[in-house]
Amino acid sequence: MKLENFSLLYPDGETQRAHLSGKNVPDIDMYTLQELGMLEIFNPKATPLSEFFTTDPAVIAYRNETFSDMLNNPVLADTLRRLVPVLQDITELRRLEQDAGGEDTASYLSSMTEIELYITCVDILHKGMVAARDGIKGTAFRRLCDCVIELAESEYYAELNKKLTELTQRVREIRSVTIGVNLDAQLRPAQAGVLSVNAKPFRSGETLDKILRLNFKDDEYTCIAQLVPFGKKQSDNQKTALSLAFNSAINDVYRSSLRSWKKIVQSYVLDNTEFLLSLMPEIEFIVKGTQLQQSLLDRGCPLCSPTLFPAEARVFRASELYNPAVALKLAEGEEVVPNDVVMDTTPENALIYVLTGPNRGGKSVITCAIGLCQVMLQLGMYLPAKTCEISPADGIYTHFPTGADDTIDKGRLGEECARLGEIFDVVTSQSLVLLDESLSSTGSYEASYIAAEVLTGLAHVGCRCLFSTHLHELAAELDRINQQALSSGGVRIDTLVAGILGEGKRSFKIVRAKPDGKSYARDIAERYGLTYESIMKKIK
Repeated sequence: MKLENFSLLYPDGETQRAHLSGKNVPDIDMYTLQELGMLEIFNPKATPLSEFFTTDPAVIAYRNETFSDMLNNPVLADTLRRLVPVLQDITELRRLEQDAGGEDTASYLSSMTEIELYITCVDILHKGMVAARDGIKGTAFRRLCDCVIELAESEYYAELNKKLTELTQRVREIRSVTIGVNLDAQLRPAQAGVLSVNAKPFRSGETLDKILRLNFKDDEYTCIAQLVPFGKKQSDNQKTALSLAFNSAINDVYRSSLRSWKKIVQSYVLDNTEFLLSLMPEIEFIVKGTQLQQSLLDRGCPLCSPTLFPAEARVFRASELYNPAVALKLAEGEEVVPNDVVMDTTPENALIYVLTGPNRGGKSVITCAIGLCQVMLQLGMYLPAKTCEISPADGIYTHFPTGADDTIDKGRLGEECARLGEIFDVVTSQSLVLLDESLSSTGSYEASYIAAEVLTGLAHVGCRCLFSTHLHELAAELDRINQQALSSGGVRIDTLVAGILGEGKRSFKIVRAKPDGKSYARDIAERYGLTYESIMKKIK
């Protein structure tokens, strides 16, 4: 199955080599994925998820095609799922053979088993590709489909199957060997060897009676006496010695035919199984990524193909955006609440938003939703929204509440500030920064002061950012922050609010508005009977 520079994830060898060299690879690490909740819903085992991210528009579009084919052709998805365990068997077989080493019969039989597994792989692919061929639209699967069908229907492949069948019949059906032993004048063994290899197992007879009556029936498959090392009360060394002797004899019998078969394996099959094995991480990524997206569709959650903007445009415009990790956890009948989020450089919008609202009002959920949408884009997947116009990010940086070990030495506030400082070491205008309840470890005065400094710095950088916070009074500082940021060439900051319906009910809707800390405080006070009116009633 010769496919030059073939990949399910990269359109050509050049883009794949660029990725492997670190070009067009964003800074999105496994810690960030853990904080966003991505690893709970999608975490391949063969290769860390962080290895698959890209900023290359051509790669993103290519993967969109690949996932589209998987989602629209269940047969194709099932084919790759069935292929994975067979490839895992080949990997394990190679490992065992490498550990064993040598040129003995077991090694040759392992090679034959590998060919059987290879043929199984081709048969699985061929059957699936033929069934799905008419529905395949993407470049990757069209190319793989054409190659698999050409191979499986070729004369060479038919000859390979024929040879395998013949050798299997000769080797797999061996059930016994006939041993000849020459005796000297004292009836002691003088020479021994294999006389024949048989397709039938020998049968045990009533040995003692046969010997006493000297009743040697002309039956070559009836045993009249067991060899001593396989009897009871014999040491392991004795049993091993005879086993080695048998193996050596069988090696001599089949050496020539098995060696010629090994050459077939090395000259053709190993190259092609190597190709399939090299695709295993990509196949697992595609299969599990498809399962994630299909699970969302099965729950009635929309997925959209991204409208891609250049990285320098710094666009994130999503309608009916939702958090896929939350959507997959909801009980049957519950629906995730979608929201519209717009980050861009137009006068009516902003790149940086401060999001305030009541506790458990959906601030963290929407913060992670933005991050997960960006993550799924840069994996080449469909996005959790009705529509989405979006630019790739050169990095995603999060600052969520944590119980880090550094708190012992630095104190919690010191640890939070240290982590915020690390973001400024790497952030650029094309990055996405998500801050959730940052600086919650100190009083509102100190927190608001530091938050204002951080926001001014991010505005100067000009990146996309959502700052979800309990610091409602920070909104009063935004005019000053914006004035300072804009004077230094920075971008504008605006506010968002997680809405409430009254009487403690949350709408989980995010709206463009100025925060009103008093309304949230009154909501909580009413909920616990701590308004002035409620208190006076209790007192009276």
